[in-house]
Amino acid sequence: MTLRSTASRRARAALTPVLSLLFVGSLLAVGAAPAQSATRAVPSAAASADDIPWTTCANEGAAAFDCAAVEVPSDYDEPQGPTTTIAMTRLPALDQENRIGSVVVNFGGPGGSGVSTLHGIGAGLFDASVRERFDIVSFDPRGIGLSDPTTCFPTLADEQEFMASSLILPQDESQNARFVREAATLARGCTIFGGDRLATASTANVARDMDVLRERLGEDTLTYVGYSYGTVLGATYGKLFPDNVRAMVLDGTLDPQVWTGDAGGKLFGDRIRQAEGASETYGEFVRLCTEAGERCALNALGDPAEVVEAVYAALKEQPVELPTGPGTTMTFGYGHLVGQMFFTMWDTADWSNQAAFVAQLAVLTGTVPQPSAEARGSGPSISELLRRLGISEDYQSIGGQVGPVCMDADFPGRLSSYPDKVEALDEQYPHFGLFRGWLGVQCEFVPVVDEDAYAGPWEQTTQRPVLVIGTRFDAATSYGFTAPYAALWPDARMLTVDGWGHTTIGRSSCADAAIARYLVTLEADDGAVCEQDLVPFG
Repeated sequence: MTLRSTASRRARAALTPVLSLLFVGSLLAVGAAPAQSATRAVPSAAASADDIPWTTCANEGAAAFDCAAVEVPSDYDEPQGPTTTIAMTRLPALDQENRIGSVVVNFGGPGGSGVSTLHGIGAGLFDASVRERFDIVSFDPRGIGLSDPTTCFPTLADEQEFMASSLILPQDESQNARFVREAATLARGCTIFGGDRLATASTANVARDMDVLRERLGEDTLTYVGYSYGTVLGATYGKLFPDNVRAMVLDGTLDPQVWTGDAGGKLFGDRIRQAEGASETYGEFVRLCTEAGERCALNALGDPAEVVEAVYAALKEQPVELPTGPGTTMTFGYGHLVGQMFFTMWDTADWSNQAAFVAQLAVLTGTVPQPSAEARGSGPSISELLRRLGISEDYQSIGGQVGPVCMDADFPGRLSSYPDKVEALDEQYPHFGLFRGWLGVQCEFVPVVDEDAYAGPWEQTTQRPVLVIGTRFDAATSYGFTAPYAALWPDARMLTVDGWGHTTIGRSSCADAAIARYLVTLEADDGAVCEQDLVPFG
């Protein structure tokens, strides 16, 4: 039990920044997993099954994994034309004699590295029965990480300089104009420096790549686990290759009809319901904090909801300087806190730290009086909380996030309509509406089109059962998408996790067991409900 618990915590810590790449926003992924090394190999034109040139991964901490790279067509309309590299990694099955096959995992994004994420959490990702019977495989989708990444600036240093000087969130009319100008600059850079890769970055092409990988792995049919955006990839694969599916676990669903459908003048950030999901989950954060008493630091300062609102208001008026290291500080304002609160809602393991962090901000901003030493207790310093919450970590390149969103989705098309629509969304979902409402505005300036993108219809034809999972309070992929997503499949078995956070990884031994049973036996119960192992602030 201790080993499993430790692995689960490690999984959550590694996965949270990757899942936070779900959509391009003004606050990018914090603490994103760094790219790892993988061996490059160009297969012959007549590649046969199970011929991937695996070698031991060279990067530190990945000795148990194999790495490889394969070439796939950049444009599947020109199969003999230019190619692009897909970096892969695998964790071999423990029981090779009774091995069922490979399970391919996508951790979400778009923009997340499957290679580095699997290296970080692969050993504790699934129950023992899955580890014994399956090779666990993941890959960096085209345009991301080690797979010929889409870039938006000449160098990483240039990108970091641009992002450091950009607005986190606009808060008035003049900032709205600046925010749009910066979005246009980013889009122009992605088009200039990565336009050729951007033009083939649609989810449909990633699905086509995945079918090539399936064949190269020697699998007649695909066993797949997709989290978050990975459920859009799963639906796309199922639609394009319905006869090639063995099993699919689709956890943290996004309705592909919303992802690719006609915008109808509606903001992308509104359609995907993240502001709604975040507000609902934040309501649970406040409720559970209040019930936790002294186990939630905000209670020492008053009503938790009122304290947080007061801190938001104070930071709007005047940001604070927070220590990030010896002799260094960072300016931390309203947009930073909204973004941090949003991403913290994805992982309940961070809720206690987030509450303590906001409590310290309340003191720093003068929102509440400095508490007595007895009231402060022996909690962590604000510097320690910054490290725990990942605020002072670097972010990874953003080009891989721009590609699939801009190539797949539809947008309102009238920049002048954004401010009023964002304001209306923020009135409906305070703070989070502002944070999510501007999502994808960069795409309004991207002139590149992927002609091979798939935009529906989404009714599936594969006769294989699929396991669709939704968590009741999920800030990233609203639980309201779960049933509509399941309805797209002829034989979907729906599992609800009655808890909080984004996807099930490391949160529910009940869900882990259901996933393992399905992957190994292809059996799953429709309408099942699982509890989480831990309650926030517990």
